[in-house]
Amino acid sequence: MTFRTTLLLLLALASLAIAAVPAAAEDWPQFRGPDGQGHAATTSLPTTWSETQNVRWKTPIAGLGWSSPVVVGSQVWLTTAISEQGSLRAVCVDRDSGSVVHDVEVFHQDDLGRIASKNSHASPTPVVDGRHVFVHYGAHGTACLTTDGQVVWQTQLKYDHRHGPGGSPVLWNDLLIVACDAPDEQYLVALDKRTGRVRWRADHQGDQAYSTPTLVDMGGAEQLVTSRGNAAIAFAPATGQELWRCRYTGHSVVPRPVAAGGLVFCCTGYWNPSLLAIRLGGSGDVTDSHIAYSIRRGVPHNPSPLVSDGRLYLVSDMGVLTCVHASTGKELWRERLAGNFSASPTAADGKIYLVAEDATTYVVRGGDHFDLLATNHLDGQALASPAFVGGAIYFRTDTHLYRLELGSTPQPVVRASATAPVAAPLRPTGPKKPVSLRR
Repeated sequence: MTFRTTLLLLLALASLAIAAVPAAAEDWPQFRGPDGQGHAATTSLPTTWSETQNVRWKTPIAGLGWSSPVVVGSQVWLTTAISEQGSLRAVCVDRDSGSVVHDVEVFHQDDLGRIASKNSHASPTPVVDGRHVFVHYGAHGTACLTTDGQVVWQTQLKYDHRHGPGGSPVLWNDLLIVACDAPDEQYLVALDKRTGRVRWRADHQGDQAYSTPTLVDMGGAEQLVTSRGNAAIAFAPATGQELWRCRYTGHSVVPRPVAAGGLVFCCTGYWNPSLLAIRLGGSGDVTDSHIAYSIRRGVPHNPSPLVSDGRLYLVSDMGVLTCVHASTGKELWRERLAGNFSASPTAADGKIYLVAEDATTYVVRGGDHFDLLATNHLDGQALASPAFVGGAIYFRTDTHLYRLELGSTPQPVVRASATAPVAAPLRPTGPKKPVSLRR
């Protein structure tokens, strides 16, 4: 390790040792927002937009990535992969101007391997704590950067992510928690966010999955709920101790669990997905005792569920939007939207925003009856879930990042050169296995 690298590491560790800076109210720090469940507190959002209407800025992003943008202070972070160069990167865009502030190569691998056709090598969403950005590229590597673009640490979690990187990391106190669910082994791991060293690991015998864990507040004691291959499992985030599990048949689970009203809602994955409403408060195997109800029609393979104002919303991959009473599962309405869906819905300002893969967004009024307010289209494709913060929507397509805002017209953006040094590459050497489906 060089003197310069050692100095940077010591400075970064010193800042991490200070009490963690909580995400500000105007930040969007992780996949699906502050609570990880698709709820935005901001108001005065645009309902309509196009390439020429309500666009504050539009910035090209090199490579391809389906990670969602995260927002911290004046910065917007996202990851991308330039596959032909084997380059896995973290990109920071100025929130006000759209200029690229940092463009850091975090990992380099000569051959990134095959993945599912609709996936990318940069699909997991970063998570930020106010001073640091934590990025995850599946088995390719996991790292911590400062918000000024310096790499603090890098590590590689050994597993076969098969169809490509999927689930996003989660922060709890001083732990960075990642689900690593391969076909041949599955485990949940907690890393010390200051160093990247393993603090605990919880193994699971099941099947592959690509879901993001969800923290659920149980009256002061939090549980980490995970949707895994063949089971939903809750853990104590401090230790990795298993608290309860609910068995099912399913694999390649992608949707992130959501919780409301004493229930946690988990999807069961491919090929015949169901949604289980599981009563919280149990222990051990709760399969026969704590399933309040289940839904089999219109359940997604990829988009996560959304609970808002006592209603549970599901959008299937084929565009069937269903609304039910969250407490009972009684269906209120069901409508078909055009297109296919991978991004997760978001509730904001009394509306539900749903992004189709052709970059069409449907804006629906939240309520007991279907009320389509607007249909908006941008160029390109969209599989990433947008960020909704500060009266703006940060919307990612396969080629650009947009800031959508009322009363804005597009401003030209000149892509800035990287201001942070390229990280010394950590070259993973794990096995590469062919894949053929999707994340």
